[in-house]
Amino acid sequence: MREIDELAGVDDPAWPELEQAFAAAAVPVEVLPADRAEGRRSLLQLQVTARSVLGTLALNSGGLLLDDGWVRVFGGGSAVGGGLPSLGQVNGFPVDFDPAWHPADGLVVGHDVVGGVFALNGHDPSAVGRPGAPGQMTYFAPDTLEWEALETGHSGWVSWLLAGGVESFYDGVRWPGWRAEAAALTPSQGITVFPFLWSEQAQADIAATSRRAVPMREVLGVAADFAGQMGLADPGFLGEV
Repeated sequence: MREIDELAGVDDPAWPELEQAFAAAAVPVEVLPADRAEGRRSLLQLQVTARSVLGTLALNSGGLLLDDGWVRVFGGGSAVGGGLPSLGQVNGFPVDFDPAWHPADGLVVGHDVVGGVFALNGHDPSAVGRPGAPGQMTYFAPDTLEWEALETGHSGWVSWLLAGGVESFYDGVRWPGWRAEAAALTPSQGITVFPFLWSEQAQADIAATSRRAVPMREVLGVAADFAGQMGLADPGFLGEV
């Protein structure tokens, strides 16, 4: 176990370089103010230093809202009411540091507003049916209800988001006017799409769907329920929101 001061008080933290990346980002980025105590709690349980992008986001930000809120990247939890939950809250970290505790299905590090889930694979992703290598990013896709490997680590994923990789990634999933609808949400809300994104109707004409803002837990719950009903693999843990 490394103590919190050792994890946080590094000589070469990633935060200054990350701030420069925010300023040069190809998509709008909102950096939420951090809850310092919650961020330190998350950092301690993660046992990563502020040299890493994962650690520095936990310590120095309440999370990120990218592309007018379409993608939420979890950090240390926002000190402002109605902000994003922390990595610790989303992943159900123990209240006090527990060296024996590890996220069973991997670490959820981001959501998008239509129920997509970004997660870091744990030590044995095959045990929970996840593709990709340990420590690499995976994505639960709301248009297929299955996990897919992203073939990058957490820092590469954040760099990809800031470089505008989401534009092609969400091709066919976004509808005319998506930006205004995403920007109008609170961080606890998502968007339910009907016909559902995995339906033939939605995939044939995403612009013809109807949508409404609902609690994010409802968006995630519907996707998990339908995966079971359709005989697909259980997606497992999608985050506590």
